[in-house]
Amino acid sequence: MPEYRYHQHQQPGCGGCLLFIVIALLLFGGAPLLFEVMGFLLVSGLFFVFFIFAALWGSSSYIRYKVSNYEQQQSEARNQFVQLLVHILVKIAQIDGVVTRAELQTIKNFFRVNLRYTQDQMYWVNELIKEASNSTETIDSLLTQFKNSFAYEPRLILLELVYQVLYTKDNVLPEELELARKIAEFLDISQYDQQTIWSRYHYRNRQQTSVSEEERYYEVLGLTPGVDFSEIKKAYRKLSMKYHPDKVGHLGEEFRRVAEEKMKDINVAYDYFSKKHSN
Repeated sequence: MPEYRYHQHQQPGCGGCLLFIVIALLLFGGAPLLFEVMGFLLVSGLFFVFFIFAALWGSSSYIRYKVSNYEQQQSEARNQFVQLLVHILVKIAQIDGVVTRAELQTIKNFFRVNLRYTQDQMYWVNELIKEASNSTETIDSLLTQFKNSFAYEPRLILLELVYQVLYTKDNVLPEELELARKIAEFLDISQYDQQTIWSRYHYRNRQQTSVSEEERYYEVLGLTPGVDFSEIKKAYRKLSMKYHPDKVGHLGEEFRRVAEEKMKDINVAYDYFSKKHSN
């Protein structure tokens, strides 16, 4: 015997209901009533479409106004720094040929959480991300603009931010790290400074048990474990000069905070070795 299979019943459609309504209108009011009802529905539909269009246009205009107003209140250096930063981050996300929603959300979350951007600032960032996603400009062109526009200290902050964004993800791709290294080389950032920046974020993603506190402090200062205290002092002085918050204060308060946080790590590392060698 053929096997019986249960077929779930489909819910009835609205075709019969619509036909019933049309017949009822013709019976009780004739063609004029039918046309009157159809006209009302058509006008209502057009009004609804117009309302949606007006709401979208109004929302878009409001956002453009907020973005323009915000940009006018900022310095040219700050606007250019953030614009190039966003474009470079999007280019990094495009390394595999496609930018996923998760990758874009990572960039947005970075500005919202790490840099503590307000809603008005996020309107600005969202517009910059849209521009960057549709841009055909190459990363080499963007980095050339950055290199020609900013001194060495802002370049260090850019590299700090690149690594910050990369390491907010659970898994950092080798291609992304390679691109970060190429960005550093393109911007003429020294091998020593590259190492201190990379080590800071690489350490945070390793198991706490695999690296001792002292090893971490050596990494923060960009030094090989066991070097003389004179080398530690020299490294501390060099890093303190490069990451002094005043050198990037013109870029905005959020980037000044990035430098301050870096200096906190440097100071903690140096204090550790100072106490160790004073005993």
